[in-house]
Amino acid sequence: MTRSFEQAMAAFEPALPLAVAYSGGADSTALLLACARQWPGQVMAVHVHHGLQAAGDDFERHCQAFCVVLNVPLLVQKVDARHATGQSPEAVARHARYNAIEALARAQHGSAAFQTIAIAQHADDQVETLLLALSRGAGLPGISAMAAQWQRAGLTYCRPLLQVSRAAIRAWLKAQGAAFIEDPSNTDERFTRNRIRARLMPALQACFPQFRDTFARSSRHAAQAQGLLQEVAAEDLARIGVPPDIQALQALSRPRRANVLRHWLLSVHQVTPSSAQLEELTAQLEACRTRGHQLHLKVGHGFCVRRGKALDWYNPQLL
Repeated sequence: MTRSFEQAMAAFEPALPLAVAYSGGADSTALLLACARQWPGQVMAVHVHHGLQAAGDDFERHCQAFCVVLNVPLLVQKVDARHATGQSPEAVARHARYNAIEALARAQHGSAAFQTIAIAQHADDQVETLLLALSRGAGLPGISAMAAQWQRAGLTYCRPLLQVSRAAIRAWLKAQGAAFIEDPSNTDERFTRNRIRARLMPALQACFPQFRDTFARSSRHAAQAQGLLQEVAAEDLARIGVPPDIQALQALSRPRRANVLRHWLLSVHQVTPSSAQLEELTAQLEACRTRGHQLHLKVGHGFCVRRGKALDWYNPQLL
């Protein structure tokens, strides 16, 4: 169920000291302000300068000024988040942000160190993420949308506002009289997420007023199902070995074979195959019935190959 901003903050119990990812926008401003009040002297702000627009320096100056008022330390990391042709701008920027946050965490020592970072993504962001995943034909991991908490590179990331609507955050912030930045890129409808925000969200609100709750419930169901699939895949992989035995793979049903292959590639080689690559790999494994049958298939940034009785993966650039 959606919550008020106050309810969400009352339920938030992070390990301290706490860092807040602070862009200067409304959502992160509200989260930083509330955290600074709730845990005075134990909160710091982390600002990532993406280098993507001329106003970036103004954003940084605004963040510095606001943190002085709050008496909150501000850590700034500049990155180059420009994307190459064929890359998702959102994905590149997100990857750069996480790397920057983790670099700042490693640079801190003693009482200034933080291991928990709060991010201000909210219920509307969750719906937008789910709709983006559906538009791309995502499987259960994509439909599971965003987790409220997860671990990465020794840090605990938290999203305490995932059950709070954008409107509720803005209303609370307005009542506080706090200044924030309106990033013009957030209204640029060349980006799919912004089109969803501007066009689909109002339509959903008109047709299904409880959509934030019902969509979030569907994402939780997907996350539970994905967790179960991961458990099954881990058990299967332990039984068939690493690298996987081809005959043991063939003994599995086709969906279960695809499930364990996906798990093996990601957990051992940090590779995520496309749906087409996984389908072709599953089909080719079925055909590997004779000793001389070879397999050489591009998967991710490398190749799956047959090595004797086993299936292996390699990246030619690392040879």
